[in-house]
Amino acid sequence: MPMQDAYALLDSGGGRKLEQFGPVRLDRPCAQAVWTPRLPAAEWQAATAVFDREQGNCWSDRAALPKEWTVRIDGLRMKLAGTDFGHLGVFPEQRPLWSWIGDSLAAAARRGAPRAAVLNLFAYSGGSTLAAAAAGAEVCHVDASAGMVEWARENARLNGLDAAPVRWIVDDARKFLARELRRGRRYDAVILDPPSFGRGSKGEVFKIETHLPEMLDTCVRLLSDRPLFFLLSAHTPGFSPLVLDNLLRTSLPLRNASVECGEMVLAGAPGVLPVPNGCYARWAPSKI
Repeated sequence: MPMQDAYALLDSGGGRKLEQFGPVRLDRPCAQAVWTPRLPAAEWQAATAVFDREQGNCWSDRAALPKEWTVRIDGLRMKLAGTDFGHLGVFPEQRPLWSWIGDSLAAAARRGAPRAAVLNLFAYSGGSTLAAAAAGAEVCHVDASAGMVEWARENARLNGLDAAPVRWIVDDARKFLARELRRGRRYDAVILDPPSFGRGSKGEVFKIETHLPEMLDTCVRLLSDRPLFFLLSAHTPGFSPLVLDNLLRTSLPLRNASVECGEMVLAGAPGVLPVPNGCYARWAPSKI
């Protein structure tokens, strides 16, 4: 697969976003981009492919897409492919969170903390897993899709992390958490990026508004005595930074700890309007 460098948000507006992933330029839906595009129509028409939900969730020029290709995004190599849902296997708005994960784990190591055990739930193609593993952590990567777990393993190989201490788990997140609790397993950090709605390999249903509070409580019970961080993110409409902040504040101890929250943002070069794309909240002790 050819290696191309970097991701770029080129423009947005009219309910769409124009992005560059290495050699591939894509025009995809973006409901929150209600403003007027800034680039001329010719720039949008130069897209390699267009994904359209109104025409039955399809790529209008799928034949023009490479079957798969690889890009380097903020130091991580990621395999991309056009899926039937318009996704590619990476969410660039999470780049600052990957950096924060790596920086947090590196800082703990400099303080002399033992190798951290990190739990990554709904782990998708593994961006957060790679960031944690590259920082020297032991990672438990959990996703209900066997295909996505294999995709994440390919990304690990692309980054020279195929021998890193990562447990690759195909399982329903809620059932896995219950078993880990019974086994007495403990983790120093938790990364949780739940979908709005999900279905496990055996038909298990996940609804974020119903199941997330209970899942948070279970995750907290799995934390070690000296946890490093808890990172929660979501793309669900209505789950604002304040909602995620409140969820962490009501689930985790706040003495000698802090919670930060904000929007995840697709950012381009200077002059390109940033696009909000989900929210996050993160908890970390003030003193470890």
